[in-house]
Amino acid sequence: MRSDNKMDLKCFDAISVGEPRVSPTRITAVYAIEFENRKLEFELRNKYDEDISSELLEEFARVMVTLPAVNYGLFSDEIYFDFELNEKDLELFKVMMEATARDIFVNRILKRTGFVKEEFIPKEDDVRPEDAMPRARVSARGMTRGKSLVEGLDFRKSAVMSSGGKDSLLTYCVLKEVGQDVYPCFFNESGGHWRTALTAYRYLSSREKNTMRVWSNVDRLYSLFDRSMRILEAKKLGRKSDIYPIRLFFFEHYVFSFLPLLYKHRIGNVNLGNEFDDPLCRESEYLGIRHYCAVYDQSQEFDDYMTSWFRERGFGFRQWSAVRPLSGLLEERILANRYPEFLRLQRSCHSVIVRDGKLVPCGRCKKCLGILTFLLANGIDPKLLGYGAKSVDEYETMVSKSALNLDRDELEHAIYLARGASRIRLNSGRPHEHVETLHFHRSCSRPDAVPRELWSIYDIFEKYSKGYSTIKDGAWRIVPKEEALSI
Repeated sequence: MRSDNKMDLKCFDAISVGEPRVSPTRITAVYAIEFENRKLEFELRNKYDEDISSELLEEFARVMVTLPAVNYGLFSDEIYFDFELNEKDLELFKVMMEATARDIFVNRILKRTGFVKEEFIPKEDDVRPEDAMPRARVSARGMTRGKSLVEGLDFRKSAVMSSGGKDSLLTYCVLKEVGQDVYPCFFNESGGHWRTALTAYRYLSSREKNTMRVWSNVDRLYSLFDRSMRILEAKKLGRKSDIYPIRLFFFEHYVFSFLPLLYKHRIGNVNLGNEFDDPLCRESEYLGIRHYCAVYDQSQEFDDYMTSWFRERGFGFRQWSAVRPLSGLLEERILANRYPEFLRLQRSCHSVIVRDGKLVPCGRCKKCLGILTFLLANGIDPKLLGYGAKSVDEYETMVSKSALNLDRDELEHAIYLARGASRIRLNSGRPHEHVETLHFHRSCSRPDAVPRELWSIYDIFEKYSKGYSTIKDGAWRIVPKEEALSI
C-alpha cells in the first residue's frame, strides 16, 4: 500500500474525549466522533455498586476514559483529550495505540475477516511496515507530571478479572487455595457478554463477599464506532461472530474501570486469565510488520509493560496471569478434578442461550467447539457445563467444517486424546506430549511472571500434568522441574 493511498483507511476527521465527570458511584465522559461533516456524541458511563470516592478518583477516571480510543489510531486524523493528562498516561496511550494499530492492520485488514470491504484491503505487494503505523495526532488540553503514590497495597490480595470462562474461574480457585484474599471482578457490559458471566457472577456474589461489579456501556461505544466506519461491511455488523470487526484492545479498559475499587481495598495484584499461547504456532512478523496475532493485550509482554507502567506512575499494582503455563486442555482437567463445583459454572461461549430457564452455552460457536474438544479429550461429560446432547452428537461434523482458534499442537493432541477417551472418530489428531505439561519460556511464560511467594500454584498444576517443558532446538522438550523454573 503506497503512502499516498493511506487515506483509504481514514474514517474519522477527529475523535475527542471530554473531561470525565465523577461522583461517588459513577464515572462519565463524552466521546465525540467527527466524519463526513457529521458529529456524533456518546456518553461513556461506568456505574459502581459501592462508594469509590478518593483523592485519586479523577486521575483514575482520566486515564480510563482514554483507552477505548486506542483502537482507532489507524483511522482518524486526530485524537484529542479535552482535559489535562499525566505525561505517563499519554505515553501509555501512544504505546498501546501503536502496538494495536499493527495488530489491527495485519489481523483485521490484511488477513481478511469478511468485515472490511475488499476495496480497502491493500495488495500485499504494495504493503510497507510504515503503513501499519497510526495516522492520528494525539494531544491533550494540558500535561501534568509527577507520581501519585498509592501506598499500603496488600499483595496478599488479588483481583481476578472474571468473565465466567475457564481461565478466570481456575485463577480464582487456585489463588484462593494458595491463601490469597481474592476479589472476583465482573465487568457488566450492556450487551450479550453479561450472559456469559452471569452464571458465575450469581454464584460468587451469593457466596464470596469480595465479589465486585462495574456496569459499563462501552460495548455500545464500540458499536457506534463500527457503524461509523466506511471501510466496514454494514450488513455484517449486526451478525453474531467469533471476532470483533476492528477493535483488539479492550481488556485493559476493564482493568482500569476497577482501579478505584482496587485502590479503595488496597488490592496489590491484578490477575487476568491468560492461558498458554504457543510461540511456535504463531507468527510474529507479517510482510515486515511485527504483530501479536490479535492477542497483544493478553500477552506476557503486555503484562510486563503494565506492571512497569503502574510502578512508574506511582500506582504500584502488579499485573500477571496465574494460568499462563497451562493449555486449555489442562485447565479443564484441573477444574474438573480439583474444583468441580466451579466447572459447572463455566460458560465459555460467544452466544450463551436460555434453555429450560437456564443460561447455557450455544454449543456451536468456535469457542464452544474448542471447549467441547478439551472436555471430550479429558473424558469430561459436556452436560456438566450445560451442553445439550445435540451439541455432542453434532460435534464431529461441526469441527470438521470449522477452523478452531486453538494452537495447532493443542488441537491435534486434544483430538488424539478424544479418540481414546470419548470415541471421537476424527482422524486429524496426533500426539504432542508437551500439551499436557507446564510450559516455561522467556518469550511467553517465565516462571517469575508469577510472584515467587506464590509458586505453590505450580505444585498444584503439576499434579494434573506430565511435568514441565521448555523450547530446545526449536521444539518443546520435557525437562526436569528445576530446569524449567530456572529459565
